[in-house]
Amino acid sequence: MEKIITALQERKKAPARLTKNSKLFKTIINAIQEKKGDGIVSLDLKKIDEAVADYFILCEARSNIQIKAIAQNIEDAVEMECDERPYHIEHGDTWTLVDYVNIVVHIFQHEQRMFYNLESLWEDAPRTEH
Repeated sequence: MEKIITALQERKKAPARLTKNSKLFKTIINAIQEKKGDGIVSLDLKKIDEAVADYFILCEARSNIQIKAIAQNIEDAVEMECDERPYHIEHGDTWTLVDYVNIVVHIFQHEQRMFYNLESLWEDAPRTEH
């Protein structure tokens, strides 16, 4: 967790603002769905001054193997469709983060998602289920 927080704080936020209709956003959601990620939620952080990104996208996986598969599928799909590589990836067995600067993807196992409860930390952000 500390490594993830440090990585997010050290990077600079890109100036361009994204929307849910952006190719990057849609490609990430589709890549998660292709690998059967559960509980896919996006948090729109654009109006929160302290936010480190425009969007957080969160989802769940049933195993560490599925976490890896979802993360790899996101990376492959975004590179193919958007010609973009992640700024940073933080791999873990129960939580992996894929950072595209304006969109940060969190892939959790259920217990980790409940423990860290990022949705409640950013409860002021509009939430969309996918």
